[in-house]
Amino acid sequence: MDRYQFELPLGSGVDRALTVIRYGHYGRPVVVFPSEAGRAWDFEANGMVDAVGSLVGDGRVKLYCVDSVDADTWSDRSLPTEERAVRHGIYTRWLTDILVPWIREDTSPGAELIATGCSLGAYHAVQLALQRADLVPLAIGLSGNYDVTTWRSWGERGGATYFANPTDYVPNLHGGHLDWLRSRLSILLVVGQGAWETSPTGALPSTITTAGLLQERGIRCELDLWGHDVSHDWVWWQRQLSHHLPRFC
Repeated sequence: MDRYQFELPLGSGVDRALTVIRYGHYGRPVVVFPSEAGRAWDFEANGMVDAVGSLVGDGRVKLYCVDSVDADTWSDRSLPTEERAVRHGIYTRWLTDILVPWIREDTSPGAELIATGCSLGAYHAVQLALQRADLVPLAIGLSGNYDVTTWRSWGERGGATYFANPTDYVPNLHGGHLDWLRSRLSILLVVGQGAWETSPTGALPSTITTAGLLQERGIRCELDLWGHDVSHDWVWWQRQLSHHLPRFC
């Protein structure tokens, strides 16, 4: 399998680079977010690349696995939630202004991106698609919690938190922008009903709630509930991704 690892500067005045690992030689580009505070190689280390290896090998997808900066944003419990959201904005700008243009240069003209991730990575994938459906019209979230105020939140919340939190802003989408999202965006939310999907992650209730909010606004959203034996773990995310990804490439 073709594998290429490289670094892209974070930008926004921050002297730091983030790792990206590309798997594959051709196919629809997929931006892959790791689980909480993870690194670009976590997908490979936990069997996720192998789980969709036939798609990669056959030239149907190219995976672009990225670093998170969760340790300095959402996972830093010492910071008030609003400051975490402000720092998350730096990561968002890296995704939209640095990573996506690089991917576009590296793929076929007109190829539309997919974003996917597991656990906190699912939040990143869905949030990116909701905020920038012009760049990423499809997101696949596996076992995500999409309400940032449930992540040991504290402090006064402001605009940064609001626009980083789908549970806050999705119910208020309206007008021409909502019409455009209805025509452009598709979201697939997958979650199990077994161990750790409710406690402590909150993934099961949040996934059900988020799917309902999106569907109420008329945004294409498919909810796929797996069984009570399906836990918040890599072995199930391997099966879920290998089951769904072939539909889109």
